[in-house]
Amino acid sequence: MFANRPAASPDRLARNFKVVISSLVVLCIDQITKAWAVVALDDRIIDLVWTLRLRLVHNTGFAFSAGSGLGPVLALAAIVIIGVLWSSRRRVRAGWAASGLGGIIGGALGNLTDRLFRGAGWGRGAVVDFVDLQWWPIFNLADASITVGLVIVLFHLYRTERRSLRTPEGAPE
Repeated sequence: MFANRPAASPDRLARNFKVVISSLVVLCIDQITKAWAVVALDDRIIDLVWTLRLRLVHNTGFAFSAGSGLGPVLALAAIVIIGVLWSSRRRVRAGWAASGLGGIIGGALGNLTDRLFRGAGWGRGAVVDFVDLQWWPIFNLADASITVGLVIVLFHLYRTERRSLRTPEGAPE
């Protein structure tokens, strides 16, 4: 069945490995910090510096708490998005972009894990948010990882597109 399938190149295997490792690191650190926040911030707020503080909030919606009560729909959407992101890993050429993609996937998995396991029923859980800047919606490590990973991937796509525009058609890069 797979006899005619070409072997994966070492570069592609290394990029896949970076996506997987980045995803798992983000997922693990995200879940550890959320478990800490649930225990340590249950009855208090920790002021850190300037407007930065740690305050526990449970979010049943998505960005900026919009869509509260749509947990099962959001869980299904997250599963589809994670699948699309995972399949797009083949198009990532740079190692740092693979790490960025892994950060996005890991962050999405972290928030999906909350929706699946921090509630009374499937997809009815709330995402644990605890980083409060007081002038921005409260977020968590998964949200930050998704944002930073997205910036990295978009920068990679921008550079790739610029490079392809400068390279004459048919010429090697």
